[in-house]
Formats: sequence, structure tokens, C-alpha cells
Amino acid sequence: MALILSFYSYIVMFIILMMSSKMCTSFYPQQLCKPIYPAKSIPVYKKDIDLLQFPVNLEYLEAEFFLFSALGHGLDVVEPELAMGGPPPIGAEKANLDLLTRKIITEFAYQEVGHLRALNNTVGLFPRPKLDLRAENFAKLFDEAFGYKLDPPFNPYHNSLNYMLASYVIPYVGLVGYVGTNPFIKGYRSKRVLAGLLGVESGQDAVIRMYLYERAEKVVYPYNHTVADFTIQISNLRNKLAMCGIKDEGLFVPPELGAEQRISSNVLSADYYSLSYQRTQQEILRIVYGTGNEHIPGGFFPEGGKGKIAIKFLKK
Repeated sequence: MALILSFYSYIVMFIILMMSSKMCTSFYPQQLCKPIYPAKSIPVYKKDIDLLQFPVNLEYLEAEFFLFSALGHGLDVVEPELAMGGPPPIGAEKANLDLLTRKIITEFAYQEVGHLRALNNTVGLFPRPKLDLRAENFAKLFDEAFGYKLDPPFNPYHNSLNYMLASYVIPYVGLVGYVGTNPFIKGYRSKRVLAGLLGVESGQDAVIRMYLYERAEKVVYPYNHTVADFTIQISNLRNKLAMCGIKDEGLFVPPELGAEQRISSNVLSADYYSLSYQRTQQEILRIVYGTGNEHIPGGFFPEGGKGKIAIKFLKK
């Protein structure tokens, strides 16, 4: 009986939604729902293309990391045309995630597929770059963050907490990159896409940080470091690699770096005015290459990034 009632409830809800949709269309004509752009404005400027193609490198990285970890396969199965014939990632594998974490990462994964699709529709894609998602590569990064070799080597795919700590490494870099790119974008369609990407990347970073914040004092087994320690060390490493001061903060900071210089809690990383930090393309490459040099590839991009901007730095 309960199942029958539940079924009819869904039917009623569906009908209501359909009717409300039609009512919206009739009461609010389509022209009233479309944004009004300045006269003679251009959807996508020529320079916008290079600027928005640069973060395609990071979107590929996030898409493959999340897809493989949640589903056990990547773009070549989910949306092969978006990979554009680029090589499959090295060492990506399905992570040992609990149900909650798997749901979160599965949603992130499909969001990244949508991001690639949106960028393809706006500025076009390039073939997926070679990506190194081996556990050993993450272990090397965490060793560098702590200044010594963790024993056993850190494995992002081992459990949910390890995985979310590894996820802490990636989306934030894209977030601050979009903030840094924003002032240079001119086209109204380009701006719309960038704002949409920035909003979701920020949300992903916030979810990851909140997940870790709830476990901040938990010791990450078998290491003698708390979750908060891990975030602080990773953030310090990214600041070191980028070489442009503090633009990255862990879950706790000295009060002078907290919101209004009044609090050490730091569930969101932000500057003096509680605005998101911004990074240049050079800073982004120094971090994701893991070399501290935008001209020397490595880290997650063993052969370097693609697109005109990344290739330009590789050639110097």
C-alpha cells in the first residue's frame, strides 16, 4: 500500500512540475527570461579563446581523476569524443570509497564532463594531454609537502579520507586560476561560461574543505599528522611552488590571516577582504607541474599542458 501511495505521489509531483513549467512559459515570455547584452557586444573575443582553453588542461585532469576514482573508467568510456584522441591517463584507478564519498565524487565527475562540453561549445578543446594519476605521483607530492618520505607512501585510492585529501590538491588550483583569468575576458558568452565554471569549481572546493574540516583533528592513519596538518602542508607547498606569496591556506591559519583578522578557523581560503585569491597561468603551471617552473613539465602533466598559452611557456 505504501509503495502504491509513493508511486502516485511521484505521478502527482510530475504533473505539477509539468504544469508549472507550462505556466512559466505562458506568464513569462521567453524574451523576458533571456539576459540583455550590451549593443554591439561580441560573444567570444579572439583572445578569450586562448584564455579559456588554458584551463581545459585542469578540467581534463579533474574529469579523469574523479571519473576513474568513482566509476573505474574515464572519458574514453563516458564521453570519448571529448578526449579528442588524447592518450588515456597513467595509473588512474577506482578508489575504495564509502557510499557518501562515492556519491560526491560521482557528481563531481559528471560536472567535469559538463565543463568540458561547455568549453568545447564555447572555445573548442584540444586533445587530452598526457596525465599522470598514479598513486606514486601523489605520494611524491605529499612527501614534498611534509619534507620527508611518508611510510607507507601516501595512496589516494586507499580509502575515502585519503582520497578527499588528494582531491584537496586539485579543484582549488582551477578556482584561483579562473579568478585570475576573469579580468581579461571580454566576450559576453565567454564571461558567462567562466562565471559558471568558477561557481561550480568553488562549490567543489567548498565541499572538499568542509568534508575535511569536519575531520580536522582526526589523525590520518598510519601517519602521525591530522587532517588539518595535511591541508596546511599542501597549501604551503603550492605557495612555495607558485612563488608569489600566500594565495593558498589550510583549514586553520594564524588569526591575522583569518576573516577580518579575528579567527583562526579557515573553512574557506580567502584574502584580506575575504575574496578568493587569484593566480596567473605561470603560477598554475608551476603548481601542477610540481617543478616550480612553468617551462619544465612534470607532476600531473609529464609532457606539459596543451593550448597556445601552455605550449608557449614550454617553448621558452
